[in-house]
Amino acid sequence: MGERKVTVAAEVGLHARPAATFVQRAKLAPMDITVAKSHGGGPVNGKSILAIMALDVRQGESVVISAEGEGADEVLDELAKIASTP
Repeated sequence: MGERKVTVAAEVGLHARPAATFVQRAKLAPMDITVAKSHGGGPVNGKSILAIMALDVRQGESVVISAEGEGADEVLDELAKIASTP
């Protein structure tokens, strides 16, 4: 299983537009994708806008994005870039 630990850079955190962009990309992937806060809490479905927003990830907090399967590294790199873009 591949994973990326990313610090969220957007001023609004992983909410609104950054969350929508993240989920749109995640939905294109054929594998399951999960997102969890680095400091506790279970992973949530990375393809669900409600689940992502419910994490309440704020600017400067870290998340762990996980995926397993063919092409997971490429997808994880793209999702990490979205989450870390200011």
